[in-house]
Amino acid sequence: MTDLIRLTADEMADALAAKDISSLELTRAHLERIAAVDGGVHAFLHVDGEGALAAARTIDERRSAGEALPRLAGVPIGVKDVMATKGLPTTCGSKILQGWVPPYDATLVTRLRQSGLPILGKLNMDEFAMGSSTEHSAYGPTHNPWDLERIPGGSGGGSAACVGSYQAPLAIGTDTGGSIRQPAAVTGTVGTKPTYGGVSRFGLVALASSLDQAGPCTRTVLDAALLHEVIGGYDPMDSTSIDAPVPPVVEAARRADVSGMRIGIVRELTGEGFQAGVQKRFDEAVEHLVDAGAEVVEVSCPSFTYALAAYYLILPSEASSNLARFDAMRYGLRVWPSDDASAEQVMAATRAAGFGDEVKRRIILGTYALSSGYYDAYYGSAQKVRRLIYDDFASAFERADVLVSPTSPTTAFRFGEKMTDPMSMYLQDIATIPANLAGVPGMSVPSGLADEDGLPAGFQILAPATRDERLYAVGAALEQRLDAAWGGPLLDRAPTLASAFSGAMGSSYADARDGEGR
Repeated sequence: MTDLIRLTADEMADALAAKDISSLELTRAHLERIAAVDGGVHAFLHVDGEGALAAARTIDERRSAGEALPRLAGVPIGVKDVMATKGLPTTCGSKILQGWVPPYDATLVTRLRQSGLPILGKLNMDEFAMGSSTEHSAYGPTHNPWDLERIPGGSGGGSAACVGSYQAPLAIGTDTGGSIRQPAAVTGTVGTKPTYGGVSRFGLVALASSLDQAGPCTRTVLDAALLHEVIGGYDPMDSTSIDAPVPPVVEAARRADVSGMRIGIVRELTGEGFQAGVQKRFDEAVEHLVDAGAEVVEVSCPSFTYALAAYYLILPSEASSNLARFDAMRYGLRVWPSDDASAEQVMAATRAAGFGDEVKRRIILGTYALSSGYYDAYYGSAQKVRRLIYDDFASAFERADVLVSPTSPTTAFRFGEKMTDPMSMYLQDIATIPANLAGVPGMSVPSGLADEDGLPAGFQILAPATRDERLYAVGAALEQRLDAAWGGPLLDRAPTLASAFSGAMGSSYADARDGEGR
């Protein structure tokens, strides 16, 4: 089991194609891993062992019959619990959707199934993707595989921790302000936010419709490219979908060539406010890219200073609108405060019981920002700042092919450290938010371990819209050099992935969750 689960998704695909292993064998190995370690990590909210094994068996039969199959057919995957999955619970980490089973699949999930990837289950997340630590899940936090007393990032902490603890080689996350990239940074994994519209949002339960974007969570840059190729592309069911081919991300990842490429260091996203060890690893990573033939230039994006403030007006405003659908009338939780309660009273009681504190905070803020007399002063002004950020990106990309910065200002913090101070939590996304406001693609790759605590730091790469392949070229080139410097993948150095990791915290597969939380 151990050898199988430590293969990359690309290596698994090779072994499956050569019939050295079966998808059934590979899927069963990952289900055993989930049973062994997820009692301590809590990456999964629902494990679908029967469904995953059935899908794997079908792929094996098709392969035995000589059918030509997609590259990743038979490689198992986990899906963030914000994606609609037919026949599987979709809770968005919230009590208000506890037990809800969608009657349809998100387009992204349909593409996974069509490509033959067995879905192991649904992954934990901050409630409705609101948070940077996964502490806001109604079903309990996910733990960082590097240190179980620390957060795995958020909102997609379940996706990053699942991959980082070898419970799946691939996972799907979503990124509204950094929720793929920041968890990747603090867990030593790879996370990509594609260009807005590059991956369909149909069936993704909306937080902020102009910001949300699904993308890959993996252990290598090439694996991310392979998964990006599966889930990307035009979808007529999504009005924001880009009607264009998927960028050549796999080719770029395999070539890993940055010779002559201009790497722009964003002045506003380095230095003061960033943990010393994080900054040091970032500086060293830049030197590796120079050694690989890249040219470094410094760029300034002054409006990035206001990105956090603009984001926390735009996102709550859109969330306030999107979450109005949870009215206790059509689906999800329904609380009756009394036998003769009116619809308004049922709605109020249901939202009070079903939404967590962070969701309520953002709904209230967004409703206020959109209210009569305040719309122009708050939401309207934030949209003007958004335009300035877009213009700053355009100017910066005239001087550089990609922009780089640390992904997160710190390594993983301990549980509870920032729960009483929302602003300190929001600041974890200070480097990732600009990309969502402008719709450009971004990636986080591991840059090493910070000196202060021995925990992973992340290196962020940003590219112009629809030029996602540049992320993969730079990320793969950096990954190759850092792996050589470390003597292997960074995750091999995670202390809690040693043999003791599979000890007392484990649970039997028969005790796997049923989607109601643990």
